[in-house]
Amino acid sequence: MEFILVLVTTASEEEAEKIAQEIVKTHLAACVNIVPRIKSIYFWKGEVCKDAESLLIIKTRGEKFDTLKEKIIQLHSYEVPEVIAIPIVKGSKAYLDWLAQVT
Repeated sequence: MEFILVLVTTASEEEAEKIAQEIVKTHLAACVNIVPRIKSIYFWKGEVCKDAESLLIIKTRGEKFDTLKEKIIQLHSYEVPEVIAIPIVKGSKAYLDWLAQVT
């Protein structure tokens, strides 16, 4: 079974919490950590932008990614939200068993 971390930035902590609540409630994620205030510098529509954002760190199974991505896009305020997955190469057996069970 493949496990992944999914990173998503949001415009506010409130938006982050709304997305986190929905994806955990619907078992698309086992756990979501919210880093409430990060500074993002990025290139968008021809210019360099700088914004305060919140970061979601989502733990789930790889097979859930497509459905999770669609749910995030549906709930997100951004025109092009960041939704990227990173494989979990190793982890404690008890934690990964729990992750599998709740997703």
